[in-house]
Amino acid sequence: MNILIDNLSGVPIYDQIFSQIKAQIISGALHEDEALPSIRNLAKDLRVSVITTKRAYDELEREGFLYTVAGKGCFVARSNPEQLREENLRQIEARLAEAARLAKSCGIGRGELIQMLEYLTEEET
Repeated sequence: MNILIDNLSGVPIYDQIFSQIKAQIISGALHEDEALPSIRNLAKDLRVSVITTKRAYDELEREGFLYTVAGKGCFVARSNPEQLREENLRQIEARLAEAARLAKSCGIGRGELIQMLEYLTEEET
């Protein structure tokens, strides 16, 4: 598991840990039932507070990406296709909203933006 902390980003450290682990689970880089580093070991490796890593793990568990076994640690939860679909839809919506804002700032209208999206999503024939 690879996590990079950017102290200058303005994003809280627990959120950076949360987001990067979540992205690795969604992408399949972390597999179902795979053990994650202990909260203490991850905190030590990242040189952050144990409270920070615990908060990230708690958020991941709350959202259903992790489960905890007492005395054993935290593990990647069984993937829920509907949950993964919803997460991907949220990411798509965020990126489309960002593209719409950029297009508006460049004077690109809705029709032209839709044409761009249609072009980008055309299947190869």
